Amino acid sequence: MLSYFVLVLRNRFGVVAVTALAPAVWGTTYLVTTELLPPGRPLLAAVARALPAGLLLVAITRTLPSGSWWWRAAVLGALNIGVFFALLFVGAYRLPGGVAATVGAVQPLLVAVLSAGLLGERLTARTAVAAAAGMGGVALLVLRADARLDALGVAAALGGAVVMAAGVVLSKRWTSPAPLLATTGWQLVAGGLLLLPVAFAVEGPPPAHLTAANLAGYAYLTLVGAALAYTLWFRGIRALTPTKVTFLGLLSPVVATALGWLVLGQSLGAWQGLGAAVVLAALVAVQLQPTRTAPPAPGDPGTPALVPNTPIGERS
Repeated sequence: MLSYFVLVLRNRFGVVAVTALAPAVWGTTYLVTTELLPPGRPLLAAVARALPAGLLLVAITRTLPSGSWWWRAAVLGALNIGVFFALLFVGAYRLPGGVAATVGAVQPLLVAVLSAGLLGERLTARTAVAAAAGMGGVALLVLRADARLDALGVAAALGGAVVMAAGVVLSKRWTSPAPLLATTGWQLVAGGLLLLPVAFAVEGPPPAHLTAANLAGYAYLTLVGAALAYTLWFRGIRALTPTKVTFLGLLSPVVATALGWLVLGQSLGAWQGLGAAVVLAALVAVQLQPTRTAPPAPGDPGTPALVPNTPIGERS
């Protein structure tokens, strides 16, 4: 019996560790964007990140959506990628990065609330406290005293957190019977196609000349930042609860801050160190929490129980 529980914990730790690679990779986006990509083209970077990666995964799997998955893939692609990136772009342009990251850190709490309503996952006091601590830790990590607020920018950043939270929860509720790579590819294609006309309207056509560094940066965002990272992210959503997965997203500002200090020589003080420690403590606390589902109401058949460690191939 003891060996069984050790095996279960080891498997869960492995899934969590692999899923955590996705937000860790996303934390490198700021460094890649500032050091390798042409300036002032965030929407082009978003399209180049999503659309080629999605087409590559669809070509590899040779699997297209069928039935309801044509519209489900479009909805998930819009929430997880297309609309999310567009709102992220507005928030980033109208707010200092620290403010945008702090507002976006409300996402774990939003996912926990939506999971309680749509998936029957019980919202516990530990989750609520950890969500508040995570948001506070991100604020300590990235927020500056001279940060200014802009109503439209705050609304965009909050809207981005809301649509991404909805996308994470619906990705769990709508588990595709298709291979994971195919489902990931569908969403990346849908999100990329949604962003393409927006990028042309806002930023114009791509630059006529791209340097080797530009091409290397786009290749990294496509292959690692999208194809690999989103596959690991959606794999984690299939294997874990959405709440546990979304708390791992708090690793992105930690990795971005650490790279800014190590590579760009940015200052890192005691408050930033405390913020990183609070963020890590919050996400560890949630990962160690047992999965609980709320009991169904009388006469209600209830939502199927969340089984975080069921092998992906056995899920419908």
